Amino acid sequence: MRGRRLDADTVTGLVAEATAAPSMHNAQPWRFRFVTEERVLLLRGDTDRTMPRSDPGNRALHIGCGAALFNLRVAAAHAGLAPEVRLFPEPGDPLLLAAVHLDPGGTAPDREGLARLRPAVRERRTSRHPFLDEDIPGEVRQRLHDASAQEGAALLFLGPWHTETVLDLVRDAESRDVTTPGNRQDLECWTRLGTRAATAVDGVPEYAFGPRERDGRAFSRDFAGRRPVAGRGTAGFERRPRLALLSTPGDQPADWLRAGQALERVLLEATLAGLATSLSSHPLESADLRRLVRDPVSGRGQVQMVLRLGYGPRGPATPRRPVREVLDIV
Repeated sequence: MRGRRLDADTVTGLVAEATAAPSMHNAQPWRFRFVTEERVLLLRGDTDRTMPRSDPGNRALHIGCGAALFNLRVAAAHAGLAPEVRLFPEPGDPLLLAAVHLDPGGTAPDREGLARLRPAVRERRTSRHPFLDEDIPGEVRQRLHDASAQEGAALLFLGPWHTETVLDLVRDAESRDVTTPGNRQDLECWTRLGTRAATAVDGVPEYAFGPRERDGRAFSRDFAGRRPVAGRGTAGFERRPRLALLSTPGDQPADWLRAGQALERVLLEATLAGLATSLSSHPLESADLRRLVRDPVSGRGQVQMVLRLGYGPRGPATPRRPVREVLDIV
């Protein structure tokens, strides 16, 4: 059993599940290579999909790739494989982010726990629609908190005053985009309007922008900006969104990869619990705003993502590149 080769269809299926992960502006900044004889799947960051203005240090690239890595672990466990992960296996090659040995006959810790999450991989969506003004039960919050801890991160649900602070910082980030020439360059590069939305394989298509805010406190950045979007309506958003911060102890590339894995584990658990979710890195893209997002009481950890969770409509599925464009088998 340990000597069994993995066929191309199996590997292709695993990578298809991995690439269902979220990434900043749906840029999908990953590439995979499967080394058949070694049964090792390599994950590499794709520098053709970086965002020089919004993510000059590639923090978001690492988080997106970490989310894809977690989906890969889930898919492998569901397929009866034992994924053994090494982060940064070649110190001289910093964009080689992970090597995943896929052992058909091995055992791995938490394989059942990972496999349990697999139905949520395809169900998870980013929703930029209004949610209900309804609290999330304590047992669900605890489950999500535990999910982040399993991957070496921390999830903090915000109280009312901290929520208002973070919403104000989201507004500050939006205002900077409007008033500073060039700030929206990355966003406009990765949004798909008109006929491009129907044929897109990456980026955020206009049908996923969500409605414009009529009242309440919209959390997501306005992907349209001042550009017209046919048929886009307005809606009232919740008065107090349920927000949470995902943090890691450090702020190095390995921490970002762990943050991405923790983020996806939280999102999949939330999906299984019937929650809709959306993400924002907008106030984290400027160093001065990012410092202000952190909980001033505890003052611990580096905030890697802001999450909005609640009960409401799931967002539409956003496009993905064909697996043949992101996977090499040698």
